[in-house]
Amino acid sequence: MPTAEKSLSVPVSDTKVSALYLCPEHPVATLVLAHGAGAGMEHPFLQGFAAALAEEGVATLRFNFPYREAGRRFPDRPPLAIATWRAVMEAAAELTDGGPLWAGGKSFGGRMASMAVAEGMPAQGLVYLGYPLHAPGKPEKLRDEHLYGVTVPMLFLQGTRDTFATPEILEAVVGRIGPTAKLQWCEGGDHSFAVKGMKRSAAEVGASLAPAVAEFLRAGA
Repeated sequence: MPTAEKSLSVPVSDTKVSALYLCPEHPVATLVLAHGAGAGMEHPFLQGFAAALAEEGVATLRFNFPYREAGRRFPDRPPLAIATWRAVMEAAAELTDGGPLWAGGKSFGGRMASMAVAEGMPAQGLVYLGYPLHAPGKPEKLRDEHLYGVTVPMLFLQGTRDTFATPEILEAVVGRIGPTAKLQWCEGGDHSFAVKGMKRSAAEVGASLAPAVAEFLRAGA
């Protein structure tokens, strides 16, 4: 059974951010998990995802970016978001005692994780829950350049109706990255992985992604 969540405070530059650590007994790996642009670490989607991962034997450390901590609406610029990632990963390394440490997140959070790894942040691999490859309706402006320099394993979990990633374009990007990248489609899912005609809470939707992620982490651990 998973232990209770542990609240942490992580120093970042001249501020601090909140984090929540959920660790089952003898975890196979730890996934540091960042939220999307419009919601914080306590969103039900991430709560459900973290709880289900704990049942799969995976620990999670999810955290807020500084803008969310301060109650602001607009996401931090990449330099601060990347600095936050580095600080939280360092805190996670102290908690995990040398176990496999992965990075990932929902949309914006996952993208910032990939940029941090591209700039040298250590991680066993990356997990993207809805990678924001482009803004809706603007497939010509891709956010993919840095991905080709990332050499660690990557899992792209993506809904087939996600307006932030045109399927054929994402498939081409993953193909160019090569064998270190895996793309798994969630049939009918939008950017929040909601499926038309399927009534599920956000927590249930998040939990539904945990088995695929746990399998990927176990294979890479």
